[in-house]
Order: sequence, then C-alpha cells, then structure tokens
Amino acid sequence: MAAYRRAMDVLYLLCVGIAGLCLVVMTMVIPVGVYWRYVLNAALPWPEPMSVLLVIVFTFLAAAACYLARVHISVVLVTDALPPNTSRRVTLAADIFMTLLSLFMLIWGVRLVETTWYQVIAEFPFLSVGVTYMPIPIGAVITLLFIAERLWIGAPPPDSFIYREPSSVN
Repeated sequence: MAAYRRAMDVLYLLCVGIAGLCLVVMTMVIPVGVYWRYVLNAALPWPEPMSVLLVIVFTFLAAAACYLARVHISVVLVTDALPPNTSRRVTLAADIFMTLLSLFMLIWGVRLVETTWYQVIAEFPFLSVGVTYMPIPIGAVITLLFIAERLWIGAPPPDSFIYREPSSVN
C-alpha cells in the first residue's frame, strides 16, 4: 500500500507539473500569435491550434490531480457542508460516479483515438489527430488510479503535500 501511495504521489506531481507547463507554454504562445497578427499584420497559423491542444492536455491531467486533492469545487462544495457521516457516504457516491465517468471516458476516448488516428491536423501535419485525443483516455486511467487509491488506502494523510484540510462550512 505504501508503494502504491508513493507511486500515486509521483503521478500526482507529474500531472500537476505537465498541467503547469501547459499553462506556461499557452501563456507564451498566445501573445506571440497576437503580436504577429496585430503588430506585424501577418497571422501565424499555429498559435491557436497549439493552445487548444495544450488546453486539452491541461484539462484532463489537472482534473485528475484536482480530484485526488479534493480541490475541485464539485467534489467539496456539498461534502464539506454535510455532517461527517453523511459526508463519507456522499464522497463514496461521488467516487462511484467518477469511476463510471472515467470508465466512459476511457472506453469512448480509446475509440475516438482509434477512429482519428490516421487523420492529421492541418497546422501540424506531422501530428495525428488521435494523438491529440489521447489525454482523454490517459486522464481517465489516471483518475481511476487516484480513485483506487482513495478507496483502497484512503485519502492522502495530513502530512502529505496533497492533503487539503476540509473547510469549516458547518
């Protein structure tokens, strides 16, 4: 169990790091496109599609990390306002629903990747459309691993860098 927890901690940091890198690169790419379009009057074809691809990666990896850390508003808004006993049941129900949603994303995400694998993006002809959709099933698998950690081992301990103190809404 300790090895699984450590592996999930590393995976969490990897998700947060990649998502953060995506934000940094988007923050640099968008002004380049704006500068070229409005100052140099010569629009570049790649900044917007690159930003869209980065936001896809960001979305699915950051969502998995936020779910593990319980910092996603949909997870904590209701559970923090409930009595502890009810909160545990609602959290378990949320984990079950997230498992179902992640399985849906995994199954249909893989099908989407397979269906679009041989298509290319006009601005990036070397890049398969299927590759750009891979964050969907990858994010689903990561979320399933994080859910398994919560159900099998429990929430990250208070001394963990992932731990989030429940707010005192009650």
